[in-house]
Amino acid sequence: MPTLTPGGAERVMVNLARGFVERGHPVDFVLARAEGIYLDDLPPEVRVVDLGSAQTLRSLPGLIRYLRRERPHALLSALDHANIVALVARQLAWVPTRMVVTIHNTLSREIAQASGWRDRLTPTLVRRIYPLAGAVIAVSEGVADDFSRVTGRRRSQIEVVYNPVIAPDLEQMGAEAVDHPWFAPGQPPVILGVGRLIYQKDHATLIRAFAQLRRTRPARLAILGEGDERPALEKLIRELGLQDEVWLPGHLRNPYAYMARSAVFALSSRYEGLPTVLIEALALGTAVVSTDCPHGPAEILARARSGTLVPVGDVGALSQGILAALEAGGQPAADLRPFGMSYPAQRYLELLL
Repeated sequence: MPTLTPGGAERVMVNLARGFVERGHPVDFVLARAEGIYLDDLPPEVRVVDLGSAQTLRSLPGLIRYLRRERPHALLSALDHANIVALVARQLAWVPTRMVVTIHNTLSREIAQASGWRDRLTPTLVRRIYPLAGAVIAVSEGVADDFSRVTGRRRSQIEVVYNPVIAPDLEQMGAEAVDHPWFAPGQPPVILGVGRLIYQKDHATLIRAFAQLRRTRPARLAILGEGDERPALEKLIRELGLQDEVWLPGHLRNPYAYMARSAVFALSSRYEGLPTVLIEALALGTAVVSTDCPHGPAEILARARSGTLVPVGDVGALSQGILAALEAGGQPAADLRPFGMSYPAQRYLELLL
């Protein structure tokens, strides 16, 4: 992994490390740069290996040295650039380590939004380098189908394993106290979004949908996360006159306490892989509204038999969906077991070992 700054893939890898340790396997967590708040969530049995690189690509020499020195039985990687570096390092290290790479997002949409030369080279590198992996794991059926179309890899050669999302301490973290006046008894309901402030998450649509909602009833909007779209989102909030009703606090150490106390969790993404925050909100009993983006939300809500899907980028539909969810309240999810800790960790071990 590049770092352990907040993100869905980062949270999943931490949860997998927990699952592996619980099953008696020694785990090294190798990072290009050992930073990020999720470092504190790793079990004490996990050894953190810091390659001390400012960029993922520059971690290649350090990863080669690590593989030659430690000769691990298997190496699991996540995110495209890290996957490519890991596969190249394994080849150059000339070790028998089994390589397993994971696909956490919709590759075709990431390519469409590519701006730098590294991103534009990703499809070519994936086609040429991913065959070196012992296994390729996608986090949803939709992500696997998309990856197969983009790269030409046979669909039968791509495993699908849902993310281990519902950690044993999720309910406990959701029950922690929240020191913010918006969440006090008697206050207007809070709509919550969680995710990086980036193009993919389309928080501008959520803010505009909230502005429409406010014409019909009192409410507040909190969006937890950080990213390069913050200035544009803050400008939009000012233009809509919502400075007192929209809160952008950045990353919070425990978003689940806010999630459990929010009236509605809203996901406005243009594309995803398997949005972990949607699963966490369902597990905490919060009503959810999500765009029917590729990929993940439709699969999650179909299994949960709960929540509302709306078209991507449709401000009116998102506003109406949130309003309906506020009136209906949360509904218990039918079946979230595939997103628990037990099965995914065991299946990953089968593919790694």
